[in-house]
Amino acid sequence: MPRALLLGGTGLIGRAVALRLLAGGWQVAVTGRDPARMPTELTVAGGKFIAADRTDDRQLRAAFGAGADLLVDCLCFTAADARSLVSLASNATSTVVISSRAVYVDSVGHHVNSDTAPRFEGPIRESQPTLTPRDDIDRRSREGYGPNKVAAEQVALDSGLPISVLRPSRIHGIGASPAREWAVVKRVLDGRTTLPLAHRGAGVVHANAAANLAALIETVAQKPGTRVLNSADPDAPTAREICRTIAKHFGHAWSEIPLDDTAPPELGRTPWDSPHPIVLDTSAATTLGYQPAGTYATTIAPVLDWLAAGKGEPPADAGYFEEYLDYAAEDAFLTGRAGQAGG
Repeated sequence: MPRALLLGGTGLIGRAVALRLLAGGWQVAVTGRDPARMPTELTVAGGKFIAADRTDDRQLRAAFGAGADLLVDCLCFTAADARSLVSLASNATSTVVISSRAVYVDSVGHHVNSDTAPRFEGPIRESQPTLTPRDDIDRRSREGYGPNKVAAEQVALDSGLPISVLRPSRIHGIGASPAREWAVVKRVLDGRTTLPLAHRGAGVVHANAAANLAALIETVAQKPGTRVLNSADPDAPTAREICRTIAKHFGHAWSEIPLDDTAPPELGRTPWDSPHPIVLDTSAATTLGYQPAGTYATTIAPVLDWLAAGKGEPPADAGYFEEYLDYAAEDAFLTGRAGQAGG
């Protein structure tokens, strides 16, 4: 029975990867600091929890033991993190580092966390230029996240070990925080009958089901190598199409109100707004033999049920969703527009 160790494996990514591997006959252990965060379904499926802090090399070595067929690092954010991973990876048949699409820059240096939105010339391939690696700024900051990820990637790839660096797009799945679909699910549950859409709902921000990322990880586990691969869903629906998918799932109907640039900029926003498409090219993964678990619509369905059941509702003070759910501002705008049309 092959063995997999997932560092930081109790979260969104680790849950999906562990469930897929367990279903495939793997022995799976996940590390974390708090056993209470171990998803119940992983324990039921046969997964093992090992208490280990990602920043404690001694605890990581103890969890790793004599080695593993697959080592997955869900918490590799910095060059220092990557160096500690490399010390283990020499005794792993295949190792995976979870990076991010945030490393990519467009032709003038803009990226997904810059003040100016990036404008890529088409689907982003792995050969697209990336940010300059840095380890002297806080990786938790907007300006520091991407450069630290690039630094971590370089340490992993320069090791010459069979390490696959995966660059996922915006990940969705059960356990996501924030679960962006809540911005639409809440509207459905509140019985909203209109859906204003900024930029006519044409924004495209490529999503990535955790289940699809898990499928790619299983693929590279079977084909060890040193490489960089994008990870994203096989389709890239627009914001309007995502909202329609969610409404259809619940059998809900509303009138779409496409807004143009003359509308107040704060109205009709969704988590998938983007002035220019952000889409990842995943052909390299497909060439390797990767087969996605499903499209956005099929993989998001269980997430929507999880959210509707109340398990994904954010804390009242979370603040993340406030800009998407300002019903009073929407109603005032739509009432005023109807009055103008009537006059």
